[in-house]
Amino acid sequence: MKSEHVPYAITVDELVQRGPEAIPSELVSSAHLIYNSPAALAFNSPGAQGFGVKRAGLAIPGSVMLLVGPGCCGRNTTILSEMGGYSNRFFFYLMDETDIVTGRHLKKIPQAVCEIVDSLAVRPSVVMICMTCVDALLGTDMERVCRKAADKAGLPVVPCYMYALTREGRKPPMVDVRRAVYSLLEPAPRHRRTVNILGYFSHLRDTCELYDILEQLGLRQIQEISRCQNFAEYQALAQANFNLVLHPEARLAALDMEKRLHIPSIELTRLYQIDKIHRQYQAFASALGGSIDDGAQLQETEDLAALMKSRFSGVTAAIGEMQNGNAFDMALALTQCGMIVKELYANVSAADFPYLRKLREISPHTLVYSNLSPSMLYYEGKEHPVDLTIGKDAAYYHDDAAHVLWNEEVQPFGYDGVREWFRQIMAALEGRRRA
Repeated sequence: MKSEHVPYAITVDELVQRGPEAIPSELVSSAHLIYNSPAALAFNSPGAQGFGVKRAGLAIPGSVMLLVGPGCCGRNTTILSEMGGYSNRFFFYLMDETDIVTGRHLKKIPQAVCEIVDSLAVRPSVVMICMTCVDALLGTDMERVCRKAADKAGLPVVPCYMYALTREGRKPPMVDVRRAVYSLLEPAPRHRRTVNILGYFSHLRDTCELYDILEQLGLRQIQEISRCQNFAEYQALAQANFNLVLHPEARLAALDMEKRLHIPSIELTRLYQIDKIHRQYQAFASALGGSIDDGAQLQETEDLAALMKSRFSGVTAAIGEMQNGNAFDMALALTQCGMIVKELYANVSAADFPYLRKLREISPHTLVYSNLSPSMLYYEGKEHPVDLTIGKDAAYYHDDAAHVLWNEEVQPFGYDGVREWFRQIMAALEGRRRA
């Protein structure tokens, strides 16, 4: 019986031996009941804190949202609406039992949209209709409902889907909402020196060297949806010569823009291994037929890595997935700085195996857990303590460690992101030593 009360874990070595075709079911969230532990709850739901579907759907400047669902589905929206700039942008249609049984709410949505538009002092640019799992189960044709609402209100009405049921499907909620927020762009003349950065709902750090690299390659207009001040600037995104995709969840949006607007895309990966960042930038420049000089950025980052290694080699760490990065890539970066990564908390996909194979060479005994496995009910971090945690979920498991949450909304990328990450790690560990 005792073995039943042990959280499931597998070493990196064992995981690589199994291969991507035989990932243990305990690490695949669609293969078992999901355990919404306090460590996982904040990011598991597509309507949860941060940029869940509801907030992400309001990325279009001047937009408002009507959430259609039972009262329980909108409960955390009341907290989100208290954030700056959101209090007058959320509206609710609360479904009752009759709505759920008969679907009568679908006839009322166009009128609800008109009432919202008429109640506002400033006419919105678009009304986003956020649907919940109820309409997924009902099989609602929300595109048709939104077309009717748009005709009646005289402005765009766009659906976005807070369907947790589709999380493991072809278009998970956070993938489809990225497509939705760019769906209003219309064909426009493309400008050769203009690029869109896709992937996040907030912009990159102002100090990120990617902006300079793009300028070295002759790109003068660098656009991000979160920096658009009005709907006209949002529409100017359609003028880009190409899209630069920085997050895989934006691939569908990029494909849709290529099909509708004939804007091609190039993808870069957020990395924490310094040598990989350098090679990726050089390959990117070559693909665009140019060249760049990132030598100073590379050297500064390598110097900081050497400093961290001299001070904190041998420190033990645990890395979660509720942070701005890939846990396996981050584990490689820390082990290259002399740290010992004891545990990782992350669901595993085939895309993670290039990292895992390399990690196996230098840290084969690192344990991999899944936050969403029901067996994590029995996890006790105090039984295997660490000095440092990365991510909110890892911090929950290890109260006594130094914590680097690393989940700020303004996004890290490239050398600049790695340096700031290193600085926060060193500050946290130095603070723990003083304590």
